[in-house]
Amino acid sequence: MHPGEQNPDKIAYIMANTGEEITYGDLEAGANRAARLFRRLGLKRGDHIAFMLENRTEFFQICWAAQRAGLYYTPISWRLQQAEVEYIVNNCGARVFVGSTSFRSAVEALPEECSDVDGWYAIGEIPGFQDWAAALEGESDEVLEDPEEGSPMLYSSGTTGYPKGVKRPLPEAAYGESDAMPLLTLLYGATPESVYLSPAPLYHAAPLGFTMNCLRNGVAVVVMEHFEDEEALRCIETFKVTHSQWVPTMFVRMLKLPREIREKYDVSSLQCAIHAAAPCPIPIKEQMIEWWGPVIYEYYAGTEGNGFVQLNSEEWLEHRGSVGRPLGCEIHICDEDGEELPVGEPGTIFFGGGGAFEYHKDADKTADSRHPEGWTTLGDVGYLDEEGYLYLTDRKHYMIISGGVNIYPQEAENVLITHDAVLDVAVFGVPNEEFGEEVKAVVQLKDPSAASAMLEVELIDFCRDQLSHIKCPRSIDFREELPRHPTGKLLKRLLKDEYWVRGEAPDG
Repeated sequence: MHPGEQNPDKIAYIMANTGEEITYGDLEAGANRAARLFRRLGLKRGDHIAFMLENRTEFFQICWAAQRAGLYYTPISWRLQQAEVEYIVNNCGARVFVGSTSFRSAVEALPEECSDVDGWYAIGEIPGFQDWAAALEGESDEVLEDPEEGSPMLYSSGTTGYPKGVKRPLPEAAYGESDAMPLLTLLYGATPESVYLSPAPLYHAAPLGFTMNCLRNGVAVVVMEHFEDEEALRCIETFKVTHSQWVPTMFVRMLKLPREIREKYDVSSLQCAIHAAAPCPIPIKEQMIEWWGPVIYEYYAGTEGNGFVQLNSEEWLEHRGSVGRPLGCEIHICDEDGEELPVGEPGTIFFGGGGAFEYHKDADKTADSRHPEGWTTLGDVGYLDEEGYLYLTDRKHYMIISGGVNIYPQEAENVLITHDAVLDVAVFGVPNEEFGEEVKAVVQLKDPSAASAMLEVELIDFCRDQLSHIKCPRSIDFREELPRHPTGKLLKRLLKDEYWVRGEAPDG
């Protein structure tokens, strides 16, 4: 039985900034109305919906409607530009789209480009879109007669081109029988009396997965509309938060607050602070454990759901820099020929025995993730120690992780190379004290004498006009020639290593 039926007056989630409270009864009624709307529109098991919303009350209503109607649902990053959103809506085959007026510029032209969508809805006013709240008014809030489990289908950027949808099989169990609480209970000690703080955008895999599992099992969720360092500490104290999930950049920002501000807030209610998404610098994690106590838990996994590696504070202190040992799967470290490597030698990380997945409408990328033994990889590189603890040495080779967000440099390269002044370009990550990495471009111009600060600004603006800003370089250096192999392959590692040896970009 869903918590909404057991205890409808219990708080399901609270919006941290406004204090708005949504009970399980409210969530249940809203999700039922939306699920009935989807069914009335003809959506059936395995169909898709997509939505682009900030962290707001309707977000979970839509997720749970799809989750109980047997649908795939795709929350889209509000960092994306119109062309990127259009691609995802078309690629996933969404039958319904819900957008927020906050992102009107990115969604208002979609109906002209996305012919498969049957229903266009808006929270707020967007020309050509139906009002979401008004559409639900005529629907019953009774539970569907034949509920079925749905599933998120999230998009994880590829090394080239547009993002790829990570599609997993729909659960075969009847609705309500799928229960992820053992993970929250066995690893993290959560109970229905726990309070979970979610400080990140809900469209990300980890915040979505953790909050949905909390709500499925009666754990109250506190949702921050936007992360702010001091506000996060206030939330922990005000709501007596017991569990939370972070990325290392958030740790950095909170640690950089003046000591008198940090010490002003009582964080003693914390029993578990989970972090992932990017490697956490060892000094940062040491300071967090000293501040919050041994409540810091880390895991390594992907949107693909093909494996899970984790460890607690005590284990990390004995294996500093590790991301943990596998749980419910095994780890294989392989060389370029697929042969397993001995302890201590880095190679491609493969998971065995984990969950099944495919990259939606991309058989080649799906095949590339498979080992002949049936193992699967996220493309990351690492090694195991004698006790089976995993250490990451690289992540998808040239993928940039900035503030916990995965950025693939090929997208910016594909844009910049089209500029009239550009002859060749390389984009990669360089050190950034706060975000871990930032995006850097090195450009070879057709006319080397044209290099200037003004052209640097022009190229950055050119990129930002076509991609979300976080994917674009924050700075550009000019070179007379980029290093390439005689075959034409860009030797990007040679460039990248120069910046990482220095510890910073030459120009700042």
